[in-house]
Amino acid sequence: MNRHSRSGGDRSVRVAEQIHQEIAQMIAREVKDPRIGMVTLTSVEVTPDYAYATIHFSVMPDDEATLARTLEGLRRSAGFMRSQLGRRIRIHTNPELRFVHDASVTRGVGLSRLIDEANAVRAADDEPGLSPASDAPPRGDE
Repeated sequence: MNRHSRSGGDRSVRVAEQIHQEIAQMIAREVKDPRIGMVTLTSVEVTPDYAYATIHFSVMPDDEATLARTLEGLRRSAGFMRSQLGRRIRIHTNPELRFVHDASVTRGVGLSRLIDEANAVRAADDEPGLSPASDAPPRGDE
């Protein structure tokens, strides 16, 4: 790997982190769109030429109506956030902001629920046969 590609990758990561921080701060303090509620930015990906920044987000509650409303609000506010970003971050290209819903949080909650249900079923299956004697490990002479 040559020196320039490594440093370019490091810079890209730093730029993405800076965009993440700035956009999160703008959404929390400056964007006044009532459609944008409880939004969490999960990640930011920047193209190598800094032309586009894809911003992944989750929203609570995570239903279709809230998601659609929030996505519309974020897209409508993208121009304002992009102009503010240009004032706060000094890079040669001010990236176009693209917002994408991150469903990994919803999938994680669903998986956690399935694990909890499986554990509850297993505990219920183990309960009827439980007795103090059956809890003891088997002895070698039995």
